[in-house]
Amino acid sequence: MTINLFQTPEYRTLIQTHIFQSIDYLFQKNQEFALACEVKYITFNPELPLSIKESFEDTVLFILSGYTFESAQLEDNHFSFEAGFGSENFGSTISVPLLAIKQVFVGDNPIVINLAQPVIEIEEIKEESASKQSSMEALLNNPENKKLLKKKK
Repeated sequence: MTINLFQTPEYRTLIQTHIFQSIDYLFQKNQEFALACEVKYITFNPELPLSIKESFEDTVLFILSGYTFESAQLEDNHFSFEAGFGSENFGSTISVPLLAIKQVFVGDNPIVINLAQPVIEIEEIKEESASKQSSMEALLNNPENKKLLKKKK
């Protein structure tokens, strides 16, 4: 059995440290940069309007310059910044787990490439499971749905 080296805890730790140190270096040099990030792991506060969020592909490119660059904060596991979206410049604070950053660019040059996937925290899995359980309970509370389920068996 072949191990996917890019999904091991050792590689995740290595690449997360590399991403952190690379961004920290760019901040020290006051160098603006861009990030390609996986949308499904990004948190927007406040949440973006659906019309804007639906326009994103699986990966989105953020260019950190001007106020967006100045508002950026690097933490152990996350990177956050403020940005405006759409024609109305809807403001939101973006928080990205470091491992959801797939590439870091300076100009046209990719300086970091990440092949690791973020690890979903146990609490997130519990929340998803509780949500699915609640959905199932809601379905089963309707007597008509119980009848359909019994017929299928």
